[in-house]
Amino acid sequence: MYIIAIGWLWVALLMAITETSIVAGLVTLFMWGLLPCSLMLWFSSSRVRRERQAYRELLASQRARDDNRSDTQSD
Repeated sequence: MYIIAIGWLWVALLMAITETSIVAGLVTLFMWGLLPCSLMLWFSSSRVRRERQAYRELLASQRARDDNRSDTQSD
């Protein structure tokens, strides 16, 4: 996935270099390069973020359950 993003950014950079002014080059780089790549990477990593959040919630519930068990043990 990252190799596609790198290739796309390379092409967008080359397009931006060939623009007639610096402003047009920056707009081209942003609109054709950075914006689409950032959206693509954000959408493709949304499943990983959901799984990571579910794992954190599972760990938090296990810790809370383990803390509650220690109170029931006899001294």
